[in-house]
Amino acid sequence: MTNSNGAQDAVVIERSFDAPVELIWQMWTDPTHFAAWYGPDGATIPVAKLEVRVGGTRLVCVEMQTPGGPMQMWFTGEYREVVENERLVYTESMSDENGTVRTPSELGMSEGHPVTTEVHVDLVDLGGRTRMVMTHVGIPGDSPGAAGWAMAIDKLASYVQTHADR
Repeated sequence: MTNSNGAQDAVVIERSFDAPVELIWQMWTDPTHFAAWYGPDGATIPVAKLEVRVGGTRLVCVEMQTPGGPMQMWFTGEYREVVENERLVYTESMSDENGTVRTPSELGMSEGHPVTTEVHVDLVDLGGRTRMVMTHVGIPGDSPGAAGWAMAIDKLASYVQTHADR
């Protein structure tokens, strides 16, 4: 992805759904729906606090089982743009359970990982179908985060199929 500041890393995933745009919007904005599909395979989302309004905050916990027991990763952010059924933009930073941002170095990650990234979700109503483009700016396409998004969007597609007829 390129902008006026020069090249940036980004993960871009485009997917079409056999579901109305209102349902796909709910998948991103309703905490119960979001927790059901978000995260890589094997992850659970024990906390999903989504205050979906410009300036509203997010706090999400991703929990994975490891050989040493459960591992939790917390993410916080702020909604920057909310256009119902069309566009959602929010920041994302690693945090503690209170939403206090933690730097990548505090979490043992490489120097090059950004403290804050930005997620854009664009939805297009195709008359009962929906085209979604999710762009996560600041995440390299070959990173574990990119692989996690690919798995999560696959989970979203499966979850949408179970809810599209409701």
